[in-house]
Amino acid sequence: MTLPETTPTYYRKGFGLKAEVHDTLAADYTGRLVDLLRQRDYMLSMGGVTVRLAREFGFCYGVERAVEYAYQTRTKFPDRRIFLAGEIIHNPHVNEKLREMGITFLRSDGGDFDYSAVEPLDVVILPAFGVTMHDFETLRAKGVVVVDTTCGSVLNVWKRVDSYARNGLTAVIHGKYYHEETRATASQVSRYSGGRYLVIRNMDEARIVCDYIEGRGTREGFVAQFARAASPEFDPDRDLLRVGVANQTTMLARESLAIGEEIGQALARAHGADYRAEHFRTFDTICSATQDRQDAVEALLREPLDAMLVIGGYNSSNTISLAAICAAKVRTYHVEDATCLDVGRGVIRHHLVGASGEVETADWLGTAEQISVGLTAGASTPNNKIGEAVARVFATRGIDASDIV
Repeated sequence: MTLPETTPTYYRKGFGLKAEVHDTLAADYTGRLVDLLRQRDYMLSMGGVTVRLAREFGFCYGVERAVEYAYQTRTKFPDRRIFLAGEIIHNPHVNEKLREMGITFLRSDGGDFDYSAVEPLDVVILPAFGVTMHDFETLRAKGVVVVDTTCGSVLNVWKRVDSYARNGLTAVIHGKYYHEETRATASQVSRYSGGRYLVIRNMDEARIVCDYIEGRGTREGFVAQFARAASPEFDPDRDLLRVGVANQTTMLARESLAIGEEIGQALARAHGADYRAEHFRTFDTICSATQDRQDAVEALLREPLDAMLVIGGYNSSNTISLAAICAAKVRTYHVEDATCLDVGRGVIRHHLVGASGEVETADWLGTAEQISVGLTAGASTPNNKIGEAVARVFATRGIDASDIV
């Protein structure tokens, strides 16, 4: 973005109303049981049940900033219509709070948002994921007030992709082509004539790219495979000669690094080490908060655990990554919130890693007298929702968490 940090119609640093919204935010999102877990070295035990909490979890700085700016926006413009481009973050409870504040959510069909209802006196909040260049330019042309909560880590990725396009490299992005952040990142190449991008979901797709670089596979097959994940008129024969790798900030860090190395090696095998040095770039653009949460859960998994509970929106990419790490080591349940723990029926509703749709599992805590449950939460999960889940873990064994002092 070339706009200054603040103009009469564009804001990136809030409105100086932090104190005014502090108490409301605290009331909406603070969790007593989470505070107690921190005080007790991230562990609570009672009645044979032990809950161990990862040392990094829940709201990150970028999420806190985005949510706070949304609250500040409502306070700053009490009488104006306020719209939000998509979801502020991927947490249903936070988004519902914003709806209760009278903020209208704009929807898209997987492409650009529909701004037809937005008028010049309205306010539009951009989410933590950012929006595409086309969306941004559409809003600027309308003359509305734009409150930009795009996460700083996302902006760092944009700078990297910008530099690739500026220097004639194709941006190969490890991410989900349909995710808001990745669509916004990919759109950055549109600022340059000839800018190109390709989004790859995982190592399997990265190997397809590597095969093509090394002369295996057909052009038609490649184009069909990545039809929805590549820039318009993407030509693999032309656009895989010079490559820069970046990633969606919430992906699995170790996979992103491995993908970058795999593509670099393919270029070296196809064209030589000197060619790779000149025509290939890769950087770790996973955000520090995502990395911290992944590192913390890896550390927690070294403890003796019977099960792992991962709390966060089912469409939250960083939460899905945490669940994938856990599932490789221990029985893991990805739940959206505490209501997924149905104490009365003794079942848990959850998502399986790599699958869609909820499933139910009965007697998920088992029957052993002593059980240890690990717990973490995605970066968009507020503390009060984490605390509610902790209480339900104990309640599953008939333990009233209010007795824990």
